[in-house]
Amino acid sequence: MIQNYFKIAFRNLLKSKTFSAINVLGLALGMACSLMILLWIRDERAVDSFHANKDQLYRIYMREHFSGKVQGVIWTPGPLAEELKKSVPEIEMSTPFSWTIQQTFSVGNKIHKQATNWGGADFFKMFSYKLLQGTPEGALRDKSNIVISRNMAEAFFGTPEAAIGKAIRYDNRKEMTVSGVFENIGTNSSLQFDCLMTWDAYVDDNNWATHWSNTDPVTFFKLRKDADPAKVEAKMLHLLDKTNRDGDKPYKTQLAMQPFHEYYLNSNIKDAKMDGGRIEYVRLFSFVAVFILLIACINFMNLATARSSRRAKEVGVRKVVGAMRSMLAGQFMGEALLIATLSAVMAVLLVTLLLPAFNNLTGKQMALPFSEPVFWAVIGGLLVLTGLLAGSYPAFFLSSLNPVRILKGALKFDSSSVWVRQGLVVFQFGLSVILIVGMIIIYRQVGFVQNKNLGFDRENLVYFPIEGDLFSKFDLLKEQLTQVTGIKQVTHMTANPASNGNGTDGITWPGSNPTEQVRFTPVGVGYDFTKTMNLKMADGRDFSKDFPTDSSGVLVNQTAVKVMGLKNPVGREINWGQSKVRIVGVLKDFHFESLHKAIRPLIAYLGARQPQGSVVIRIQAGKTPETLAAIEQICKKFNPNVPFTYAFTDQEYARQYQSEQIVGKLAGYFAFLAIFISCLGLFGLAAFTAEQRTKEIGVRKVLGASVAGIVGLLSKDFLKLVVMAIVLASPVAWYIMKHWLQGFAYQINIEWWMFALAGIIAVLIAVFTISFQSVRAAMVNPVRSLKSE
Repeated sequence: MIQNYFKIAFRNLLKSKTFSAINVLGLALGMACSLMILLWIRDERAVDSFHANKDQLYRIYMREHFSGKVQGVIWTPGPLAEELKKSVPEIEMSTPFSWTIQQTFSVGNKIHKQATNWGGADFFKMFSYKLLQGTPEGALRDKSNIVISRNMAEAFFGTPEAAIGKAIRYDNRKEMTVSGVFENIGTNSSLQFDCLMTWDAYVDDNNWATHWSNTDPVTFFKLRKDADPAKVEAKMLHLLDKTNRDGDKPYKTQLAMQPFHEYYLNSNIKDAKMDGGRIEYVRLFSFVAVFILLIACINFMNLATARSSRRAKEVGVRKVVGAMRSMLAGQFMGEALLIATLSAVMAVLLVTLLLPAFNNLTGKQMALPFSEPVFWAVIGGLLVLTGLLAGSYPAFFLSSLNPVRILKGALKFDSSSVWVRQGLVVFQFGLSVILIVGMIIIYRQVGFVQNKNLGFDRENLVYFPIEGDLFSKFDLLKEQLTQVTGIKQVTHMTANPASNGNGTDGITWPGSNPTEQVRFTPVGVGYDFTKTMNLKMADGRDFSKDFPTDSSGVLVNQTAVKVMGLKNPVGREINWGQSKVRIVGVLKDFHFESLHKAIRPLIAYLGARQPQGSVVIRIQAGKTPETLAAIEQICKKFNPNVPFTYAFTDQEYARQYQSEQIVGKLAGYFAFLAIFISCLGLFGLAAFTAEQRTKEIGVRKVLGASVAGIVGLLSKDFLKLVVMAIVLASPVAWYIMKHWLQGFAYQINIEWWMFALAGIIAVLIAVFTISFQSVRAAMVNPVRSLKSE
């Protein structure tokens, strides 16, 4: 019997080649899309899962009072890591971890830039980065120690073994000793670096990092196995009280903790709690995978039920000779599983071909894990799920047909089956419209943040790190740079123009509310800062060499003035820690972080060049190549042993929205795929409808109906469903995208034309799909139609 079922299944596949191809291709595309998304989700969730102590590792963040609100901050005071071990017995180890900086290292005539971080002595004891040479206990014991990657060891010393104990020059000013070599860090780690130096070495260059009022590193710690995380968090809640970090204010900054393995996917702060981030894209694309698979399954259901009249006599005969309904349902379910199997094979082939392009788009290194049993279990599960989902309704529908009515030739579809089929078309196109609307809004938002006026001119603004001898010879460097024809202005700053996430809480002013803690963004700048950045003054003046007292002066932005509530702020004194500074000018607000965040109060002070700072240059438009060449020559004269590297502010700014750009592209591809699969089903239904109405079309043509009239007749019912899908899907799309836009402090308005455009796209594609079959049917000679009937 089973053999007979297979014969019938294959015969039906071959008999209806067009419909079989539509079913197999539609399911294959849906399964391939779902499989690629599942691979991406698997890769995202695998990040940081390799650490042996992952369940004991946590990250600290702070909840602090900010202008009457509680705000979360991920950056922490530099001394916090050591204080945690002293004050909380359940904490075994802790480490600060700095932000990543590209630094220059040299050994003899070998010079390379490397991604550099600084961490505590416990770092390699806490995290499971494999050490090829050295020990976790001794790797960062001394401030002259440096631990490097395999790639870095091979680049400078030939082998990891040869690197141990050797000297390597850092920033052409310090000799460091290689105390360990770790295996190259894979993409499954959220922390990415080429080398790690001690936190003590960082403090030597940045003494401000020892102050409790400043924030710079993130802080990680490891709990004892028997520790209760809730009790530990309660203990550390007011740990900062004794540090005098908040002075005599009655409100104290609170500490909170987040499991380290959640760090990568949940990196956003909402309502002073870690909530959201990349996990939102994981959820989003999980739904997309389900949606596209559903669309493919709906095609199968619709075509199978629409063509049920072709199988009706077979069902009637089988029932008359004694076939049970369960046996018939099993047969049709088996046919669906057979088609799903063929589709799964095609889907795996498609994923194999498309995965390199998918990796290139997402920046991943995914591969189909053929050797893992779990992979085949997923394929089997996807196959069975798709087969059951696609075949269940047609199987139960066909097996329920009345044999007496079938054999009398009186088979007609009742209203319920027609409504189900129409409802599935509406659902299918509704999902497609949601994806199209999402694509439009994402592209608009990404374009908005990339082109928004930031308050400064980011075009033709280039910067490069202050490193090596540039640190001590900046004034001479600036003098020579300003003589280059293509350079308009030169300055320096302690951050870079595209990003500045530093913070300080040590600012008070006459009349400041002692119950509020305001976080300012500090930045050290040079003369001509406002000219170079092309900033606008709202009040007062810029720093000037004509005023020696500017060494104790500051510039603030409009947000800072608003927060402080100062009238006529220029000339007013405010307190910064134990020092008094005078406001000499007020800058109009400008964005120094991504548009995910609102503008924060800024305080700019004169001087304070740092090895981690930047030289910022405004160059003339149209003279970029020759100007960069001249800058490189001058820098090489001062820094012959340091490679010259630079970045354009507009390009670096755009990189902050890389995730959104990827999501936008993926949304576009998935929207196209969804509408394509939907149109496959619509194409099949239109072809079947035209075939069923062959006689009617012939009679209408004999009576004088035009081709356009017949096309309209065959198309209008389908177009009604598409329009209904647009109407129902638009509010859902609005709600989903409104929620997504809340991740931006500055966002576009969702406008009516976006839904209209999505609807027009869906209608035009549907019209083209339906019209192809309708015109084909309308053009047939009525003599042939009536004769064949």
